[in-house]
Amino acid sequence: MKLPRDPSEAKPDAPASATVPAGPDHRSYGLRDGLDGLRDLMDRLLVDPGGCPWDRAQTLDSLRPYLIEEAYEVLDALADPQAHRRELGDLLFQIVFHSALREREGAFNLDDVIAAIRDKMIRRHPHVFAPVGAAADQAPRDADDVARQWAQLKRAEHQSEETGRGPARPLAGVPRSLPALQRAWRLQDKAAAVGFDWPTIQGPVDKIREEWEELERARAAGEPRAIEEEFGDLLFVLVRYGQKLGIAAEDALRGTCAKFEARFAYVMERCHAAGIEPEAAGLERLDGWWNEAKARARAGEAGGPDVPKDS
Repeated sequence: MKLPRDPSEAKPDAPASATVPAGPDHRSYGLRDGLDGLRDLMDRLLVDPGGCPWDRAQTLDSLRPYLIEEAYEVLDALADPQAHRRELGDLLFQIVFHSALREREGAFNLDDVIAAIRDKMIRRHPHVFAPVGAAADQAPRDADDVARQWAQLKRAEHQSEETGRGPARPLAGVPRSLPALQRAWRLQDKAAAVGFDWPTIQGPVDKIREEWEELERARAAGEPRAIEEEFGDLLFVLVRYGQKLGIAAEDALRGTCAKFEARFAYVMERCHAAGIEPEAAGLERLDGWWNEAKARARAGEAGGPDVPKDS
């Protein structure tokens, strides 16, 4: 299984305008409406005997890749409302599945999961759920104020949960399984919330130059471990620089990957049309077709005429 999902393996999506097809009558199977019906369905799958052998064989560990894959599929489906609806359902089913397995352990159930997030959202939004008569001048003024308040409340909650009086751990909540670029963004974002950040964009600009010079020195010295370390340092600072520009590095790189795929596909089309194997085409010819693909894309973005394939 590839994670995240290879786009070429994506499920076929209905057009955004398509109507939702009528499904089976769930009530005829004794399933209630809404979330309760999904719980009924999960119970039916896990019942022994009469349920599904595959579902009964699953564990929290075996479900790990499915949870990650479904989350990525939601992201891939955001442009199409119908596909988005389906993928959100798949992700929700994973949450119900996890909760059902925990319920059978006697740990918690789906109601406890819902109560936990509901209670946390109330605690973290005191400006929304403030007592009647609370001072309006103490409410956050904008989204940045809300983010700072959120970080303070989260830190206070964690301190109250910890035994003893150890050091603050603002980075503790960043999952290690996040994609590296996204994790770099979250780590630096959380560090910035406690004041560990460059005050202006010039800070990361200068640091990028410094890290580039260190990478070049490591390359000149031929030290593989140092080269890898300095390359990682450079990527890490570039993530923060992007954030200062209002750019999410993960999204920017994802867009560049899509652009590369489209242009390279054009190059392969030109190879095929010319009857030439890509390996035999030579870099000069491949690069020329690449530039054609680039010109076609730019002409399309500008609304100008498309460049003919035989140009």
